Amino acid sequence: MKRIAIDMDEVMADFIAKYLLHYNRDFNDNVTHERLHGMHLRQLNPELESHLRKCLDDPSFFGDLPVMPNSQEVVRELSERYEIFITTAAMEVPASFAAKYNWLKEHFPFLNEMNFVFCGDKSIIDADYLIDDNSRHFKRFKGQGLLYTASHNVHETGFVRVNNWLEVREYFAGI
Repeated sequence: MKRIAIDMDEVMADFIAKYLLHYNRDFNDNVTHERLHGMHLRQLNPELESHLRKCLDDPSFFGDLPVMPNSQEVVRELSERYEIFITTAAMEVPASFAAKYNWLKEHFPFLNEMNFVFCGDKSIIDADYLIDDNSRHFKRFKGQGLLYTASHNVHETGFVRVNNWLEVREYFAGI
């Protein structure tokens, strides 16, 4: 059975939606996903680094992220034909481990928890496909990378791109 590795943040879980709620509340702003088009969060405001770090260091921050539309249905379908691994670069945010694990168990209970991989460098993942919003993970990955569209990567080229989970379904239906 072939393997698909799937990133969490900005692929399965809408990190940006939750962060923008905190940012807009704390900075009395009204930033939308659309305003971030083509930008990384850190380009939004010079004070953002410390604010973002404060949110990330909160162990509960990742516990109630919104689920990306159609991800549950498509991942369930894929799990019938592929071995699914959830690969999150959680080493960058160690406080997120428990919340991410619990979030996966709540929203994707059909997945094997033994296939949850909390890592840093995703090149260690032995999979045929990697769905990720950060192209840096494709550099040493041996399989096929699929760049999941996020505001920060819209101008990146040179990768197979999927814009949403319905496109993920279409991609794998053609294989």
